Amino acid sequence: PAQTVTVSTEGNMNGYNRKSPQKRRYDMPKYAVPPKKKAGKERVPQPKNTVAMLNELRHGLIYKLESQTGPVHAPLFTISVEVDGQKYMGQGRSKKVARIEAAATALRSFIQFKDGAVLSPLKPAGNLDFTSDEHLENGIEQIVELIQMLMLPEMNSNLTSLEQPTLHANKNAIAVDGQKKVPDKGPVMLLYELFNDVNFECMNIDGAQNNCRFKMTVTINDKKFDGTGPSKKLAKNAAAKAALASLCNISYSPMMAPQKNAPLPIDDKSSSMELPQIHADTIGRLVLEKFMEVIKGQEAYSRRKVLAGIVMTENMNFCDAKVISVSTGTKCVSGEHMSVNGAVLNDSHAEIVSRRCLLKYLYAQLVLQCNQATAYQSIFVRNTDGQYPYKLKSGVHFHLYINTAPCGDARIFSPHENDTGVDKHPNRKARGQLRTKIESGEGTIPVKSSDGIQTWDGVLQGQRLLTMSCSDKIARWNIVGIQGSLLSSIIEPVYLHSIVLGSLLHPEHMYRAVCGRIEKSIQGLPPPYHLNKPRLALVTSAEPRNQAKAPNFGINWTIGDTELEVVNSLTGRTIGGQVSRITKQAFFEKFGFLMKNLPGMPSRKVNKDYGETKADVKDYQVSKQELFSAFKREDLGSWLKKPIEQDQFGLVE
Repeated sequence: PAQTVTVSTEGNMNGYNRKSPQKRRYDMPKYAVPPKKKAGKERVPQPKNTVAMLNELRHGLIYKLESQTGPVHAPLFTISVEVDGQKYMGQGRSKKVARIEAAATALRSFIQFKDGAVLSPLKPAGNLDFTSDEHLENGIEQIVELIQMLMLPEMNSNLTSLEQPTLHANKNAIAVDGQKKVPDKGPVMLLYELFNDVNFECMNIDGAQNNCRFKMTVTINDKKFDGTGPSKKLAKNAAAKAALASLCNISYSPMMAPQKNAPLPIDDKSSSMELPQIHADTIGRLVLEKFMEVIKGQEAYSRRKVLAGIVMTENMNFCDAKVISVSTGTKCVSGEHMSVNGAVLNDSHAEIVSRRCLLKYLYAQLVLQCNQATAYQSIFVRNTDGQYPYKLKSGVHFHLYINTAPCGDARIFSPHENDTGVDKHPNRKARGQLRTKIESGEGTIPVKSSDGIQTWDGVLQGQRLLTMSCSDKIARWNIVGIQGSLLSSIIEPVYLHSIVLGSLLHPEHMYRAVCGRIEKSIQGLPPPYHLNKPRLALVTSAEPRNQAKAPNFGINWTIGDTELEVVNSLTGRTIGGQVSRITKQAFFEKFGFLMKNLPGMPSRKVNKDYGETKADVKDYQVSKQELFSAFKREDLGSWLKKPIEQDQFGLVE
């Protein structure tokens, strides 16, 4: 429509009007029809460049700048890429163009085109006017033609099976001298380099404002991977790490020695001791999901600092993995609540409770063997060629998850100081020392050689009841097994296959704490007892440091339970004042039942008290004493025992 603009023509100052122009007046109908919006153009998918295409066919490729020639104002870059052991070169006026040309050269070497078609080489970049973009345009046109040919549906049939695009990268894609290394690049950057279709999305935010958790989901080729963290950036990194671990077998685990640093000084054990990242993430996810499932309806007891659980796999098949136990807790029983009947839980730390839940499961599996109709369902089989009546089925493994490093030696380090390499203070006493938990408190202190015996009357008088740290107990499990002394008269020792942490995994300190500090001094173990070295791993979505005060309760759940049990950590009994289902008393009763009903048992009577029955399991006791001696030989302290009166109770008739 026509429009009229009226401007005042009064005198001006320095050529400018003193008065502002009057408002424009539009001469248009009162009910004008709004102009129609232009139909939106359909989004045309951008063709992939040769670098993206090559990365889809071969994951983990590294491009290297070989040389830079020519004057500063007109440089010529030469970049190489190694594919299947063969090096391919590319040149260009920019690094990007050189990288694209190197990728195109590599693609020509192993892509077979229909009807014998071949790619014409790119026009050389030399002898061109560097001020012109013509050489770039010509190169891009040929590259687009290349991509269009590669994207033809019938092309896949002309690729050999080795050239088929795959989601699984070469396991040694990022390796130096045959040993896998942590990539130099960040996970998000590396993910964008390896894949063309990467989409991040912030799904939800959990928690209060001062302790919130972000959840990011990355979608790649219609596959989704989740990551959580205290910030969007960390959650995005975690999601990218999970994707790289699953699709490319690229690990950012601290168990991998960084490229720029020397290998870990533990005789290269870290490479063989690492649990694959995808398995570690599965274990952590399963335990967290089970915790959220069992806590429903009792959210008041969801508050926790330490969460632990045990997962069982058969033949390392993580698709059918079972969560055996879930537990929380950080406290020990108060001295005044000790029991002479084995009716209280002395140690309510989450990982210790999870192991006791596992004991409950092992007893239940042996009960299945008491009936011929249910024996096939058990994870145990009759042992015909050994001194133990029963043993685990072949391929059954147990994996322990803890959301933080176990208290004691595994947690005595600064997470923000790089103390790898040669210890500047090799004689310092803090490394590897046996440590004890404090009654009703958090944290540990080193044991004193003179305090090797605790007395009942001393504790009741006011002496603090001390309990060995979780790091020390895990080290003990790696010698005598996790089945306990009573079951050691029935089954072969059972060891943990792996330990997965949710945070604070320091490879050197963790390895030393759980097995390394005694590997040189342990000796004389009766077969099949041995020093077990579990695989270690850290989940990609690490748990943040929790500054909240630890609650005085803990929960436990074992597979087969209809509901969780809440235990007051200070009294060692349930919040209703009842005896817990995982106490010494409960297990001694189950043991008595097995001795009477389990086929193949040499003895049918339990006529001694709890402590004497445990002492009769000779090989277990020999292995335990060898463990204590190994700690003494290494000058790491003496194992602290509870008052003997705790174990002087018998079976209730």
